[in-house]
Amino acid sequence: MKIQNAFPLLVFFLLISFSAQAQKPCCAHGAKKKCDKTDASAKFVAMSEDTAFSEAHTEPESLPEDTEYIGELKLIKVPDGEDARIYEIKSAYKTNRYLFVFHEWWGLNDHIKSESDRWFKNLRDVNVIAIDLYDGKWTKDREKAAELMQSNDSERSLEIIRAAIDYVGKNATIGTIGWCFGGGWSLQAAIEAGDKAAACVVYYGMPEEDTARLSKLEADVLGLFASQDDWINEEVVSTFEQNMEELDKKLIVEWYDAAHAFANPSNPDYDKEAAKAARTQAFDFLTKAYYLKE
Repeated sequence: MKIQNAFPLLVFFLLISFSAQAQKPCCAHGAKKKCDKTDASAKFVAMSEDTAFSEAHTEPESLPEDTEYIGELKLIKVPDGEDARIYEIKSAYKTNRYLFVFHEWWGLNDHIKSESDRWFKNLRDVNVIAIDLYDGKWTKDREKAAELMQSNDSERSLEIIRAAIDYVGKNATIGTIGWCFGGGWSLQAAIEAGDKAAACVVYYGMPEEDTARLSKLEADVLGLFASQDDWINEEVVSTFEQNMEELDKKLIVEWYDAAHAFANPSNPDYDKEAAKAARTQAFDFLTKAYYLKE
């Protein structure tokens, strides 16, 4: 009798357990079902399932074959993991100033290397490191780019960023910059860098919504957004502004009358005037931050 009486109770607890499991958010990157609650990177990744989002990314044009790059591709150690790839340009003068560059959903391609070279030439006495979050993979194809972004492991990306922070040393002053997928990771890197972070530039990237994590941010942030962007839109940015204000963090927001990915020179829909204005603002912001930090 005791066993028979216990059976319905056992079934009840099993049903409760299965129900709880079913309600857990499906936050694995690349999952087909969207999560109700996700971290910032996973939320941005979910956008790649939107056909309109994919089509908004015009496949990049190739740079001339004779383009020369001044940096060096190298590997850095990741504790308890596979070595990470970076593209590094070192100043001729000894300096502890660094700019971390984060690629779009295409990966660390020639365009990002060229952009890194350009920032190195414009900034004075700053080492530039483009960080590869795709472990050597990159593409010019939209569908493949969506697959790469969906398969990105956020914990692996954080480990790579932490390794880069360790690589530059305890006395480093770090600025971060990124576009689209990389815009969100620029913010994550600034959070990870703590008091080493001098400034963070986010080009139309997904902001962090977790205020507990955002509270760890010590760098000022410049957000450069596009008014014609249907995804990183006014609602998303407004929430970011409110969170930053509540946490007493400094955020400068600038809107440009342009579409998502307007600042990519390899994009056939590149908006030259908006990109130039945004670059000037980012340059002034970074330069001021590097020297005020010292």
